[in-house]
Amino acid sequence: MADVLDQSEIDALLAAVDAGDVEEEENSIQIFSRHRRDLESVEVRPYDFKRPERVSKDQMRSLQTLHEAFARNFGAALSGFLRTIVEVKVANCEQMTYAEFISGLPNPTSFNLIEAKPLEGQICLEISPLIIYPIIDRLLGGTNQELFIPQRPMTLIETRLISKVTNRGLSALEEAWLGIKELKFTIVATESNPQLVQIVPPNEVVIVIGFELKMSNRAGTMNLCIPYNVIEPIMEDLAAQSWFNASRSHANEAIQRQIGQTLNQAVVTVTGLLAETTITVRDLMGLSPGDLLMTERTASSPIVLSVEDEKRFFAHIGQHKGSRALRIVRPIRAGDRI
Repeated sequence: MADVLDQSEIDALLAAVDAGDVEEEENSIQIFSRHRRDLESVEVRPYDFKRPERVSKDQMRSLQTLHEAFARNFGAALSGFLRTIVEVKVANCEQMTYAEFISGLPNPTSFNLIEAKPLEGQICLEISPLIIYPIIDRLLGGTNQELFIPQRPMTLIETRLISKVTNRGLSALEEAWLGIKELKFTIVATESNPQLVQIVPPNEVVIVIGFELKMSNRAGTMNLCIPYNVIEPIMEDLAAQSWFNASRSHANEAIQRQIGQTLNQAVVTVTGLLAETTITVRDLMGLSPGDLLMTERTASSPIVLSVEDEKRFFAHIGQHKGSRALRIVRPIRAGDRI
């Protein structure tokens, strides 16, 4: 047992320190020097080389924000497809090794391998049978009451039915990633036993986004596994500032192209306005078949072509293949008097 100093010895030691007779030990410690004085005061943090932290916290937050938008869009798409309210939300977002991810999955399950062109490699989408079979039961007209969850791989018919759900999920995923990079997601293979699929080495770092799906009185999980080497080329774009700037940018060419393609398919109403005039209510009530309405416009003057009641062009009226037709002369300019 160490010696205990009495009060007089303590007072003498403090006086010697104040007088400068006793030198204080330096607090700075060279951790990487050959001669270290005190290892107990050195902060040593464990580092697991099997599970390195390769994704920063900002990038993880950006991934979580991105997939929260995916969850909202996917839930809305499923609700419309199944004619019932389906709630999809992000449960967790973490990085781990591929072996840890695989060991936590049930067997059998719906394990889908997905390619994200133009990125190289594959990502995984796993959907729990606890929510797959209620969805299949709903598609086939069931009520999900007293539904039995079989412990077997899905049949070919069940796989085809659930592909309608996964395809909607991939469309929502493409829309969510559009602010970062335009990707094309396609399912290349489907497996029931995740242990048989080895897309990356067991110690490779993967990012796992866990989702919770709720439909009526049923609930299940869905996991999206993204290997780090797949999204490594675009990791710099996932910084928080870049992500929020991209979401606020209205000049994104991909978004403009998508909006333009959608608007090009919109149906509009086109009408030809021959002439306009004004009459009194008494004259209007006295109109009968055969009456003539006089206007100030001559028969040879161009008529106005309106698109959705907006006057856009001047045109001449004529005939084409036995039908009335309008030939556009020129667009209406700002200084034209109509």
